[in-house]
Amino acid sequence: MELPLKINSIAKFTDDMFFDLCQANSQLLLERDKEGNIIVMAPTGSDTGFYNSDINGQIWLWNRQSKAGYVFDSSAGFTLPDGAVRSPDVSWIAKERWEAILEADRTKFAPICPDLVVEVVSASDNLSDLKRKMEEYRSNGCKLGWLIDRFNKTVYIYRNAGLVETKVGENTQLSGEELLKGLTVDLHL
Repeated sequence: MELPLKINSIAKFTDDMFFDLCQANSQLLLERDKEGNIIVMAPTGSDTGFYNSDINGQIWLWNRQSKAGYVFDSSAGFTLPDGAVRSPDVSWIAKERWEAILEADRTKFAPICPDLVVEVVSASDNLSDLKRKMEEYRSNGCKLGWLIDRFNKTVYIYRNAGLVETKVGENTQLSGEELLKGLTVDLHL
């Protein structure tokens, strides 16, 4: 497992400067933590990309039928209330929340924390770092989060108010609960 490269901030980039840096280096996967440090992440392996797409597709299909919100893939960045810029593997935002954002703000890293966040552990990820990231999402307003660890066949379910639930097993089904009513996602860990 490789750790992501973390570039400590000497002078804080503005939101526009960080967006421009990401656009000028689109071949890199960049995030920014709340302290302004830039995190350079390795691309995932093809199998993780396939797995992420399957989850995204299941959520997208449910959302296409329900028209309840908007689904995003891992290339979408969001500016969280604490100033961090994060790109979850899969995310969903309720329709009324997304449509309340100015269109000009949607073209960059929209100033919003997704309602649902999914992170899938890849070979280059550190599980402890991802657990901290899930807590960050939760503290910034995420209502439901799924941290999926295929290597240990474990899913950690984060809710905005409450303890982290752990599910273990090769075939796991996740529910959108009250947030994404009627959504079920089948995982084959």
